[in-house]
Amino acid sequence: MAEKVRIGMIGVGQIGKRHVQGYWGEPGGPRPVPDAEIVAICDINEAEARRVADLYGVKDVYTDYKEVLKRDDIQSVDVALHNRFHMPVTVDALEAGKNVYCEKPMSWTYLDAKKMYETAKATGRMLHIQLSSLYSPDARGAKRLIEEGHLGDVYFAKAIHYRRRGRPWVDGYGSPAFVNTSTSGGGAMLDMAVYHIARMVWLLGNPDLISVAGKTYQEIDMYADRRESGKYNVEELGMGLIRMANDITFIMEESWAIHANDPNEDRVYGSKGGLKVDPLEFYTTLADMELDGTFDAKQAAWRWGQCDPLANYYTGSQIHWVAAQQGKVPLLDTAGIALKTAFITEGIYVSSHLGREVTAEEIESAKPGLGRV
Repeated sequence: MAEKVRIGMIGVGQIGKRHVQGYWGEPGGPRPVPDAEIVAICDINEAEARRVADLYGVKDVYTDYKEVLKRDDIQSVDVALHNRFHMPVTVDALEAGKNVYCEKPMSWTYLDAKKMYETAKATGRMLHIQLSSLYSPDARGAKRLIEEGHLGDVYFAKAIHYRRRGRPWVDGYGSPAFVNTSTSGGGAMLDMAVYHIARMVWLLGNPDLISVAGKTYQEIDMYADRRESGKYNVEELGMGLIRMANDITFIMEESWAIHANDPNEDRVYGSKGGLKVDPLEFYTTLADMELDGTFDAKQAAWRWGQCDPLANYYTGSQIHWVAAQQGKVPLLDTAGIALKTAFITEGIYVSSHLGREVTAEEIESAKPGLGRV
């Protein structure tokens, strides 16, 4: 049995506390990832860091993450900070010889994400991005259907997800840091769309990006005092038409607030069949008759885990991360998937700012944060 993975938590705000619970559950309860050992907690809010540390019996507390990186007994760090701090802390950690688990999005700009990716490659350390949308039974089942060729030649995909009124801070939850470019770097595109874009990039096999035509909006009214106190200056709606290699077209829409119900559309279409991810449904033609089918992906996932114990290490982001560090399973290329996701989101921002379709080369050379700062 591989030794437990010793982790230093960097950031225990709203998201960081979720990460701690992802490893260790509720204080005193069963541990979802028993092979994870949190040995240090770091946050600029020392009182909150100590409160969380006391809840879980973690002895060492820091306010400077560089002190955590100096420790030879810590194998990996978990970076749960605001978006614009992901790159500098992750790069420092990788260069200090640590493996890094980073909250999504990979970063607020594509070039920052690219620096994270390239630093991981250069240092030979492991970089894993929190993309929880890859691990559901339905998503894993969809991946199997595509990889086994049941869709034929895939050519079209879409991901459309709405909240009716779910903007952080101004609609009653979260903190102002989520809606201010100085900390978040973006709105619904970086908070929610990255989950659905990343899942589609993964399902499609991470094809090369050719061009993006996109637009972002902030049009829905909000409480004036909340707008002012939050310094709200990010988008609530983003959309894009993405052209990819292998003649694939991908359409996405994501909104924090819109006058509509939630379409909940993650679909992939091929020459032999099409699918909806959640719940997992399949559409094809058999014996010259149109067929709609539904899958019991939850039951299948249970069977996969019973018959192949390694399958259980693909049921969640953090359990997979720890198992990969122990050498039990290969690490999913979430860094590569998140990098392509950042390329797409950057393209939507650049296209919206310029008012036209932009090529991959234009996105690569655009000023970081164009249209947001």
